[in-house]
Amino acid sequence: MKIHFVGISGIGISALAKYYLYSGNLVSGSDLTYPNDVFSKKEIKKIKFYLGHKESNLKDDVGLVIHSLAVSQENPELKKANKLKIPIKPYPEALGDLTKKYFTIAISGTHGKSTTTAMISQILVKAGFDPLVFIGSKVSGFGKNGDPSNFRYGKSNFLVIEADEYKEGFLNHHPNIIVITNIEEDHLDYYKNYTNILKAFKKFILNLKEKEGFKKTLIVNKKDKGIQKIIKSKKWLYDNNISCLFYNKKKENLNIKLKVPGKHNKENALAAIKVAEVLNIDKKICLKALKEFSGIWRRLEFKGFLNEAKIYDDYGHHPTEIKATLKAARELLEKNKKLYLVFQPHQYDRTYRLFNKFLKAFDDADFAIILDIYDVKGRENKNIKEKINSLKLVQKINRKNVIYLPDFNSCIEFLREKLKKGDICVIMGAGDVFKLTEKMINLGIIKTKK
Repeated sequence: MKIHFVGISGIGISALAKYYLYSGNLVSGSDLTYPNDVFSKKEIKKIKFYLGHKESNLKDDVGLVIHSLAVSQENPELKKANKLKIPIKPYPEALGDLTKKYFTIAISGTHGKSTTTAMISQILVKAGFDPLVFIGSKVSGFGKNGDPSNFRYGKSNFLVIEADEYKEGFLNHHPNIIVITNIEEDHLDYYKNYTNILKAFKKFILNLKEKEGFKKTLIVNKKDKGIQKIIKSKKWLYDNNISCLFYNKKKENLNIKLKVPGKHNKENALAAIKVAEVLNIDKKICLKALKEFSGIWRRLEFKGFLNEAKIYDDYGHHPTEIKATLKAARELLEKNKKLYLVFQPHQYDRTYRLFNKFLKAFDDADFAIILDIYDVKGRENKNIKEKINSLKLVQKINRKNVIYLPDFNSCIEFLREKLKKGDICVIMGAGDVFKLTEKMINLGIIKTKK
């Protein structure tokens, strides 16, 4: 079958493209950016890729079109597919079709879902389950040749997916086990308010299905306030034959040996352990897998040295994620050394709606540099863009150790001047701020080997 992906460079949809590629299908795709961050060189050679979106990208013999949720219905390739009556599916729906075929473990939540998905997957691999995995990041060893990848081609009946709540995409999934790490305000450009977010998560839970006598199982973070709100009355769970299990309880042991720092990662590990218990995986295998887990792409990922200070790259973009990552980075910091943060806010809408939470998000940094807000194409409101910018955020924070810098070059100059041996600098954001790190590596400013 010939399958065409519109928006193929996205971290989620690219994993699905790999699934169809490795399943023997012919894959083509288009995007505004080249997909070399998400595909290996060998994978790119096997995919017919088109830079930009135009009608001619879609060939008449294509049997299915799958598109990213970020793609507008006015996209010329989608319009042509409609004209030719080629079946069209948004990425979450296409992934949802697979959840009906496999025994599916779906991990959701505002924060921590990628890391928790990776931890659960590592345990299943170690236990010989050979799972199929879709994840919104890259994990070492998941690719065909052991490369980091957002997809693992397992050959068993077990499927592990990161279930994204954006635009209620996870409502297309029908898993057998659901893990929810936490529920906070985010994606308010779509949801408008917290109540709607809670309602969506409740609907998602009701998508649980029984398989071969296995109970519908919900695993949730006991201490999370959002989860407490929807689990307050358990009657609806009982009425729907859903077994609810808690992790991160008062008496639970947080002294798990991990390579990755931070209390939030210990909590993610507790979620993974609970899944292992449900699947009757030996505790020793589980703890060994977690001890060997070395983290995932762009989650406090060590990149090298600048002036003998350690540089880390991170995807965090929500105030809660920023706080958790800075606390984790402090665990790595030597005594009397400084913690620097370079942060690129992601989306004007998010920055505007969570403005007050951002004011306190940088408290654990000794020095924070705020770059311009990353403009998310197709998701920005013109009126909101006129109301908010990074300079306004910095002025409202009103602290000498939080400054605004307009571009990468001024940031590079600042870091070269200020960073000292033993300091830590975290370069953070979900936009293109990773290119700042790449630029410094390419220029030899960041040394990848000490």
